[in-house]
Order: sequence, then structure tokens, then C-alpha cells
Amino acid sequence: MVLLHGCCHNPTGANLDAGQWAEVAALMAARGAVPFIDLAYQGFGDGLEADAAATRAIADQFPEVLIAASCSKNFGIYRERTGILIALTERSRKDVVQGNLNFLNRQNYSFPPDHGARLVTMILEDPVLTADWKAELEEVRQNMLTLRRTLADELRRATNSDRFDFVAHHRGMFSRLGLTEAEVDVLRQDHGIYMVSDSRINIAGLNARTVPVLAAAIAKVTG
Repeated sequence: MVLLHGCCHNPTGANLDAGQWAEVAALMAARGAVPFIDLAYQGFGDGLEADAAATRAIADQFPEVLIAASCSKNFGIYRERTGILIALTERSRKDVVQGNLNFLNRQNYSFPPDHGARLVTMILEDPVLTADWKAELEEVRQNMLTLRRTLADELRRATNSDRFDFVAHHRGMFSRLGLTEAEVDVLRQDHGIYMVSDSRINIAGLNARTVPVLAAAIAKVTG
């Protein structure tokens, strides 16, 4: 089994292009692997349809695929733990696969809270609410793209280097900036800026005021 992020890779923010996905699919097929796709950030990268393209392509090519789709982020209900596990298989194996899923369900949670799932159902079954959700999700996506471009521009200006230009081309909530653990420590100690030791940051946590502050601090610790 191979675990893949369908879009908006966490922690790097780097997405595979269509050609790279084809290479991954070919390698998995050659090794007889079962793809397990984590689709946690659909709608945050290039849009709802585009973000699902790789998952759909893999599903078309393999006899067995597992897809874990989450509503935590794109519906803004993280604490409700709402999503779905989809198992695609040959028709002759349907009963066996469904039986295994039923067993796992009983072992893990049996009957989960319905509140989050009911909210998602209400939205997706109402055309007006669905349109509102899609519009709000697109606004969030565009805001993250703007923050990425702004941060990349500020880092280029502050460092006089194109080292961080990749930030603008990556997608989703997270990016790994490529700083050393020592540089991350200096950011925390000298500038009060906190991030994971591997320099992963949450792009969505930035704003127009804090982007220049972050860029200036990074320029100091890497200069």
C-alpha cells in the first residue's frame, strides 16, 4: 500500500503535475501496490475539480483504491472529524471489502457523532447553500494564493534572492521553507516567530501585516 496526498501536500505544499502523477501510477502498478489517497485539502489548491483530478485518474487505473476524503478543512468543521473512507474494488470482492470496513467501523468508533456529517449533508443537498459554500471556499483559496505570492515577493525583496520563489508556486495551507533547525531556533529566540523545527509554516495563519515581518526576520537569520 502507498499513501499519497491527492493535492496540497502537507507538509511541503508541493503538488505533483500530471506527468509526475503518471510516473507514480506506473511505479505503483509495476510493484502491485494499492493506492491509499488522503484527500484532506480539496478546494484549497487549484479548485475543487482540479484538486480531485489526480485522485480520479488513479481510481480509473487501479482495481483497488482507498480514498480518505475529509471535510475538516474545506467545510471549516475540523473538530467534528467529518469525512468518508471510500474503498474501490472489483465487484466480486464487494461483500468482503464491505465486511472489512464494517468490522473496522465497529472496532474504532461504531456510531460517530452525526452533527458534522449532517451539516455537510444539508449544504450539499441544497443548491443555494452549495453555491455559497463553493464561493466561500474559492475566497479562502484565493486568499492563500495571494498570501503565497506576497510572501514570495517579500522574501525575494528582503533576501535579494529567488531562493524562496517556490512558495508562490506551491499550494494549500502549508509550506516547508527550507530553513535549518538552528535558523528556526533563532527565529523563535530573537524574533518571537514560531514554526515547526523543519520550518513548516501555515500559510493561512499569515496576513498582510505579518508577511513583511516574517520575511524580514527570515532574511536576518539566513543572511
